[in-house]
Amino acid sequence: MINYDPQKIEPKWQKKWEKLGLNQARDFGKKPKYYCLDMFPYPSAAGLHVGHPEGYTATDILSRYKRMNGFNVLHPMGWDAFGLPAENYAIKMKVNPAKITKENIKNFTRQIKSLGFSYDWNREINTSDPDYYKWTQWLFLLLYKNNLAYKKKAPVNWCPHCQTVLANEQVIDGKCERCKNEVVQKELEQWFFKVTKYADELLNGLDELDWPEPLKQIQRNWIGKSAGAEIDFKVKGSRQAIKVFTTRPDTLFGATYLVLAPENSLVQELVAEDRKQEAEKYIKAAQKKSHLERTDLAKDKTGVFIGAYAVNPATNQEIPVWISDYVMMDYGTGAIMAVPAHDQRDFEFAKKFKLPIFQVIRPDKEVIKGENQAGALKEAYTGDGQLINSGKFDGLKAEQAKKEITKAVQGRKKTIYKIRDWLISRQRYWGAPIPIIYCDQCGQVPVPEKNLPVILPDDVDFKPTGESPLVKSKKFHNVKCPQCGGAARRESDTMDTFVCSAWYYFRYLDPRNSQQFCGQKKIKYWLPVDLYIGGAEHAAGHLIYSRFITKVLRDLGYVGFEEPFLKLVNQGLILAEDGRKMSKSLGNVINPDEVVARYGADTMRMYEMFMGPLEDTKPWNAQGMVGVRRFLDKVWSLRQTDNYVENKEMVVVTHKTINKVTEDIKNFKFNTAVSALMIWVNEMTAKDHLLVLDYQNFLKILAPFAPHIAEELWSALGKKESIFQESWPKHDDRLTVDQTVTLIVQINGKVRDKIEAKADLTEEEAKNLVYGSGRIKTYIEGKKIKKIIYIQGRLINIVV
Repeated sequence: MINYDPQKIEPKWQKKWEKLGLNQARDFGKKPKYYCLDMFPYPSAAGLHVGHPEGYTATDILSRYKRMNGFNVLHPMGWDAFGLPAENYAIKMKVNPAKITKENIKNFTRQIKSLGFSYDWNREINTSDPDYYKWTQWLFLLLYKNNLAYKKKAPVNWCPHCQTVLANEQVIDGKCERCKNEVVQKELEQWFFKVTKYADELLNGLDELDWPEPLKQIQRNWIGKSAGAEIDFKVKGSRQAIKVFTTRPDTLFGATYLVLAPENSLVQELVAEDRKQEAEKYIKAAQKKSHLERTDLAKDKTGVFIGAYAVNPATNQEIPVWISDYVMMDYGTGAIMAVPAHDQRDFEFAKKFKLPIFQVIRPDKEVIKGENQAGALKEAYTGDGQLINSGKFDGLKAEQAKKEITKAVQGRKKTIYKIRDWLISRQRYWGAPIPIIYCDQCGQVPVPEKNLPVILPDDVDFKPTGESPLVKSKKFHNVKCPQCGGAARRESDTMDTFVCSAWYYFRYLDPRNSQQFCGQKKIKYWLPVDLYIGGAEHAAGHLIYSRFITKVLRDLGYVGFEEPFLKLVNQGLILAEDGRKMSKSLGNVINPDEVVARYGADTMRMYEMFMGPLEDTKPWNAQGMVGVRRFLDKVWSLRQTDNYVENKEMVVVTHKTINKVTEDIKNFKFNTAVSALMIWVNEMTAKDHLLVLDYQNFLKILAPFAPHIAEELWSALGKKESIFQESWPKHDDRLTVDQTVTLIVQINGKVRDKIEAKADLTEEEAKNLVYGSGRIKTYIEGKKIKKIIYIQGRLINIVV
């Protein structure tokens, strides 16, 4: 017997599949389309580790399954090549990012191909290729000309180590997601995309999406829609009024102080002379803190009284005005009314600075007038209830009181959002140049579309300095104004790499089109994406931006659909064997090259699917690889069977396995599908006979999981065509229904017996069977049977 040798078999079939063009999608045609997409990788220097192919294996199984079911499948791969990962590595190695990226892509491609994934490599894209980023720049201009891209001075997240601006999504626990150093606040002129215009659409559209609910909730929280009221608090001794947004106008009678964000311009206007020095010191300290540090609910509350008082419009009482860094300028009006009895942050602040705490909502129906219960509060009561200590509004339900109090104090209904416009400027080299020119005569001038792409120059030192390295490029920076022909200069910032990935799923459809970002006929045929698999970490970044770009393109007449990704599945993390996240610094990264060299690609593919549910976090286990390899050795040994004769029992097993694997693939339950395949092989190995049709059908359902061995065994049967040109086998329903079942017998809900019975047992037959059981007789003898509950083929419950 020839031993199973994946090192010989796998490269052979990979070359044959490529030569046959089996994985190439055909534009248009009579077959139904299926667009199956992976979140494309950053081609980092480290290459793949064994966690990366988990999602790729899942999409490959779906793609192969769909092709065998008669679908025209688009399953592409490309490279998210711009951005900090490649640039930081290039700086470390003192090599141009373009050179490093090219080498990394070559390595990634080799690794991915070694695993036998059925990508259509004819559609490969690279976001750092001028042919690609020409259209990223075109997209910028499209937004700019439609008032959806603008430049303004704004406080931004600044990473001193990476020397660049970061979007809120790129700041994790107050630190840069890439270098892990502390992020500070800085005010700069920056470019933004107007995502906020689509806030309601982005929120409401989530209800219709077949996405994981936790991911949708992340987006809901990020968008952060809040309905409430804007209320004016007049400032004592001034014509000025402080506008406050609140979602709880029903608690207005409990507002005992106001808090301004340190950046609020009113601070300089209202601060008392003897408080200025302390206030300015506090403001400077607040500027050094990240957004996350300032809004951390667990942090110690700090603040400064600025010496001003405002009038509560509900009580006409004067209340002090403070500044505190837990109030943010980018939410609401940059000022809050503090109701310490009913907001935990305000409660902690009031306790620390000995400010009044006045309860105005009770959770029960009993209403106590004129009595302040807040002294007994150990924490803020934030729920609904009835109003107390609120004058004529006492006894009202909180919801009703919101409307009536807002009206009584001449407040205004208002809806606000947490989501902010997308900051896309980066003061780094390795990104798509922003296609804007500055002219002293004409101001901001968009680069004419005919002059795209604006090529990234190579005559600069790409190390970060705090301003874009493009400023130093002689051939890039100084240009003529497209409008007046006078001396002008280019915008030197580059675009956030998320701009490149916000539209890449379009370019796969038409990667060589030099006249359009994507042809209209191809958009109508292929989009939206049917299945998208990737990490949940992109919920509040890439996935929101992609949805935003799709809606912009819809409004401007380029697409006729609402959402880019119909179904989204998140794969879980594969941890190292020590239970920690794989990291070069921890020395626990497992290279797939080593696994493929030792066990073969099919073994690795099947093991990653067998580890557990796709969406779960799972630790790697080398012993598990050994078990899967033994399974494939068993599959290989089946090919030596010569006696192909009918065996009814085995036919039933085969049809049940076909049914199980089919349903599991549809439901992304790849681990139980692999288990079913293993059970089939174990059952067949124990038998002397194997029907040829059973064997062929097994190879077909094995093929998406272990394509190389399935193709080799199919060829060994004398088949001239690839197994992936075969149709997916259909199961016979009559053969998948169990002939016998285990009937659970309960007395008063407690299990007292289990009886083997025919599957189609009637209730009358079930009763006769149970009454004849000696074990059951002891429980019902001499007792009156009140009721019988029968669930066919599963359970009978006798109530006595």
